[in-house]
Amino acid sequence: MTANFLVQAAVFLAAAAIAAPIAKKLNISSVLGYLAAGVLIGPYGLGFVYSVYQVESILHIAEYGVALLLFLIGLELRPKRLWTMRQSIFGLGAGQVAVCALCLTPLATLFGISWDKAVFVALALSLSSTAFVLQVLEEKGELTTRHGRAAFSILLFQDLAAIPLIAMIPLWGAGAPGSGLSLVDAAFAIGAILAVVVVGRYLLSRLYKLVAMTGVREALTASALLTVVGVALLMEAVGLSAALGAFLAGALLADSPYRHQIEADIAPFEGLLLGLFFTAIGMALNLNLLADQTLVILAGVVGLVAVKAGVIFILG
Repeated sequence: MTANFLVQAAVFLAAAAIAAPIAKKLNISSVLGYLAAGVLIGPYGLGFVYSVYQVESILHIAEYGVALLLFLIGLELRPKRLWTMRQSIFGLGAGQVAVCALCLTPLATLFGISWDKAVFVALALSLSSTAFVLQVLEEKGELTTRHGRAAFSILLFQDLAAIPLIAMIPLWGAGAPGSGLSLVDAAFAIGAILAVVVVGRYLLSRLYKLVAMTGVREALTASALLTVVGVALLMEAVGLSAALGAFLAGALLADSPYRHQIEADIAPFEGLLLGLFFTAIGMALNLNLLADQTLVILAGVVGLVAVKAGVIFILG
């Protein structure tokens, strides 16, 4: 088992070391490089990773890379600056989700889906992958541009919108019995967010100060990682996005005098785990399904991208 683990670790490290440089050489996003590497080494490719179950286990761990990414972005956004973005978050973000859902609902009914479930499908499809978009914007150095901030505002609202969307799953009958959030679960979720805000605002900076006074750099690194993992576990325990909680923790530490040190310590872990995340996504791609349903998948992708691009272009 140890030898097998070491072989797989070597394969992942090789993918991370080779995929990103090749993608950069080809002048494409490193995300595509990681996805291609994942397809190659996954169960539907050469089979270095043998089963879908292994991929799911790897993906569960690698998702913390997304949390670290949002934590680092939160470190760059002071609460006052975040407050100034409220119109973009709740104006542009809400408009994107609402208008996309209105446009996608009738399209969903064309596939034989009842109108109530079509609304749910449309709302789900109006959301986007925060990890993919932010990684591409960060690589291109566009995250701090005007359109980069607008894109981030939309993504942040989508993460917030996912909370009531999960809560309303039973209303549409779109999930298995017991799925979604009850009123009690929703209360716990709100309480968890408030707990992150209070602890981050009043305790974390003081705790980091105590750790920094010891002069042990590894302790500060471990404290920063513990913050992200702890917040992620808390958010997952109440059924929320770990990435959203990590972002809130980062934003509340944006005024900390240790912000730059924390950022420098966490960045390498974020890069490796995020690369592993995209690689695991590539490993999960079923090439057999893609081959059997090529036209349907291409039509769905082109139609979805066209609708969302058109809506965002008009709103922008």
